[in-house]
Amino acid sequence: MKFSITSSDNQTSARSGVLTTDHGSIETPIFMPVGTIGAVKTMAPEDLESVDSQIILGNTYHLYLRPGTEVINEIKGLHKFIGWDKPILTDSGGFQVFSLARLNKISDDGVEFQSHLDGSRHMFTPEFSMEIQRNLGADIIMAFDVCPPGNSDSKTVLNAVKKTSEWIKRCDHWLKKNQELYNYKQVLFPIIQGSVDHSMRRMSIEQLLPYSNCGIAIGGLAVGEEKNAMMDTIQYCTELLPIKQPRYLMGVGKPSDLITAVRHGIDMFDCVMPTRNGRNGHIFTETGVLNIKNQKFKHDFSAIDEHSSHPWGQKFSKSYVRHLFNINEILGLRIASTLNLAYYLNLMRRARLKIAEGDFSIWSSSLLKDMSKMKGM
Repeated sequence: MKFSITSSDNQTSARSGVLTTDHGSIETPIFMPVGTIGAVKTMAPEDLESVDSQIILGNTYHLYLRPGTEVINEIKGLHKFIGWDKPILTDSGGFQVFSLARLNKISDDGVEFQSHLDGSRHMFTPEFSMEIQRNLGADIIMAFDVCPPGNSDSKTVLNAVKKTSEWIKRCDHWLKKNQELYNYKQVLFPIIQGSVDHSMRRMSIEQLLPYSNCGIAIGGLAVGEEKNAMMDTIQYCTELLPIKQPRYLMGVGKPSDLITAVRHGIDMFDCVMPTRNGRNGHIFTETGVLNIKNQKFKHDFSAIDEHSSHPWGQKFSKSYVRHLFNINEILGLRIASTLNLAYYLNLMRRARLKIAEGDFSIWSSSLLKDMSKMKGM
């Protein structure tokens, strides 16, 4: 796996690049649709290709519970199981330390989860997370980490940083002892923790960099902390990270957040927002977010988004898509999710183009100013 920078912006830290994997190349900056349990909700692989998805995500914890790694191993990996021949990244289950906080117990050895499905108990260690991800066969696998809530006290944050550092050593050791199961390479991304405390972020970076061979992630943000503090932390981290490795910002977020983070030198993003919001009838467009279930669209037969990069933006009217949501027709969810991912991925495509052309700083400043006037952006 290799990362090369193709262009850099002169006035910001933004850069474009190419991350090459055995399942294809990924142009950065890139947004990665989230397919937690092996599917981006309502979307088939062909739908993802239609919006120019280059890589998707799966989740170790959820795929371990259903369908079970033995099923995926039997067909020789997640790519074949879901019919997706492009790159895949799998989260380690570490985020579930945060999102399922009421259902887990953290120890030095790992995390004991109570299944959100049936209440059964499951122990995740760094080694077991690596074993599951070996069986899933993702191109990029994430280290098992501890993600504390954004309002955590300094002791909790420090403990999360220490455990994350201890566990990366165990992840690395297990991977070196156990080779890939399939005929392609996997790479491990460490995950930086430390909340919005810069000294703890520096500590985490210093301890994790020896394990970062072709990429590193910034975790523990967008979990309840204040927005300006989040952006300050992102900028602080990227200034300390290797220039020649991709930086992955986990779980962020709104379109304006993505553009701001690209200005700070972030290369990779993921978030459930475009698909989750789409299923709730919120559609991202060039002029803001449409709440398509609103009564005012009942007789509005104009295109849902005439500027969309996807043909459905011009094909379907606001009135029709509103109707689909009102009758609980799944096509409405498909249309909204598709258009939202098309918006996000086109936003990244435009950012790459502007970086290459040398216009990114001016373009992004103007875009962020416009977005600040739009609710939900």
